[in-house]
Amino acid sequence: MTKTKGKVVGVNGNMISVKFEGFVTLNEVGYVEVASKKLKSEVIRIRGDIAQLQVFEITKGIRVGDSVEFTGDLLSVELGPGLLGQVYDGLQNPLPELAEQAGYFLERGIYLNALSRGKKWQFTPAAKAGDKLVRGDILGTVPEGSFTHRIMLPFNMYGNYTLKSIKDSGEYTVDEKIAEVADERGNILPLTMSFRWPVKRAIDCYAERLKPAETLVTKMRTMDTFFPVAKGGTYCIPGPFGAGKTVLQHATSRNADVDIVIIAACGERAGEVVETLKEFPELKDPKTGRTLMERTVIICNTSSMPVAAREASVYTGVTLAEYYRQMGLDVLLLADSTSRWAQALREMSGRLEEIPGEEAFPAYLESYIAAFYERAGIVRLKDGSKGSVTIGGTVSPAGGNFEEPVTQATLKVVGAFHGLSRERSDARKYPAIHPLDSWSKYPSVLPKEQVAYGRSFLRRGTEVEQMMKVVGEEGTSIEDFIVYLKGDLLDAVYLQQNSFDKVDDAVSVERQQHIYRILIEILGSSFKFISKDEARSYFSKLKLLFIDYNYSPWASSGFTANEDKLKSLIAEKADGMDEQAKKLLQAGGVK
Repeated sequence: MTKTKGKVVGVNGNMISVKFEGFVTLNEVGYVEVASKKLKSEVIRIRGDIAQLQVFEITKGIRVGDSVEFTGDLLSVELGPGLLGQVYDGLQNPLPELAEQAGYFLERGIYLNALSRGKKWQFTPAAKAGDKLVRGDILGTVPEGSFTHRIMLPFNMYGNYTLKSIKDSGEYTVDEKIAEVADERGNILPLTMSFRWPVKRAIDCYAERLKPAETLVTKMRTMDTFFPVAKGGTYCIPGPFGAGKTVLQHATSRNADVDIVIIAACGERAGEVVETLKEFPELKDPKTGRTLMERTVIICNTSSMPVAAREASVYTGVTLAEYYRQMGLDVLLLADSTSRWAQALREMSGRLEEIPGEEAFPAYLESYIAAFYERAGIVRLKDGSKGSVTIGGTVSPAGGNFEEPVTQATLKVVGAFHGLSRERSDARKYPAIHPLDSWSKYPSVLPKEQVAYGRSFLRRGTEVEQMMKVVGEEGTSIEDFIVYLKGDLLDAVYLQQNSFDKVDDAVSVERQQHIYRILIEILGSSFKFISKDEARSYFSKLKLLFIDYNYSPWASSGFTANEDKLKSLIAEKADGMDEQAKKLLQAGGVK
């Protein structure tokens, strides 16, 4: 604690006004004393000798005149081995230990160490006495699950240092001294395997920031092909309540081609969070065959928790993601939902009596959202390895209105937009990503010409469907009707997946490329039908056969047999192929 102290002069919900003597910094942590407890809070505004603090606990019992102690430290998280597999609240308190200590009805004013003090880690030195070091350089390594956890010179140690001594290989706790360094003035500083870092300051210990260009494979056909995400990129999933945002995030976390998954549940309903906590330890990791929880960190902040903790949970999650990125790992951060974080900002802005913006959100909403997503990226580290942080945030617009401020502010900064449709969700289409409203700036697993060709049928098919709602099927030409059937086929057999089928739940890139070429053949073929009923019947058979084809294990005898049946059925009615489809198939290696 510093010598800076203050007295409460006003209480407004979870915001308190404090008159202080001395020096106070923005985002500094303070503790307000109430009923023999000290409640953690953060400075969010300073006006003269009055500081406004948001309290991360229920403020019941706080009175004017209560004393406040300022720590001199910014709101920070503890970084070191032992983070993986943990469930934290927004302030990085481990919830299982908190429940053991306080019971399931959590008490306020209890703050625990984020990392276990009793567990020993097998440390192997990677530096030697006499080495010149700067922040982020590797001191040694410890095994953490299936990963090699790098013990680095703390990121807050600016300047040049000389390694004076380092411990031999052995088992140490995160609090034990493992090395000593000397700064430029000759001061000797002890080092442990853990250190703290402010959550609202991006970690920048890398050599170069790169442009996201490599597709992040999720094994979801819709995302990988039509609306891809890049490693180190950003994307958002807006949609009405119950449209499948959380389900889609869970599927992504299970199948995405990343090393570490961090889930920040900021202000979600308690039932959904409990479901996440129950499911993840039981989910099998496709990479290792063990539980998915071994490479996952969950930041848990429910809607019943104090509103200020929502903001903390978002920043805690992205800081942990950046930390593992510094080890050359690919990290996926899923924030669910950023709308509730924005609502917390709105609530605090109202209590600060700031001039409101659109829909009473603060005027700085866009800059806050942009600053958060800007912390994503792919970087080249000083040792030449690469690490990335990919951020995917869900948005819950009221009534599914994508024109509301949070969605619009998010759209301005993300690289991919996966808009969920209530209509598609009600029709039990999974994932319920709207194929025409959604978009992506990142490269697909397929050539862009092939993707554009497929999207053209989705667009034209939708146009014909809308026209038929007005003039009826009888007022539509058979040529237009076939275009509608082709678009519907592409939607049913490629955009949709069966999450209950082990094969169709996660589709490899190789398989996506293979089956999409068959679809191009269908879309590009001319078909001769006597009537619309004949066309409808034919495409129904084609659709059912293609679904069976999707359920067949890759390269199995059933897969080959179903493919032969498909091609035989196509040949029955196909009468030539347009030139664009021919070029696409030739370019894709199909004759």
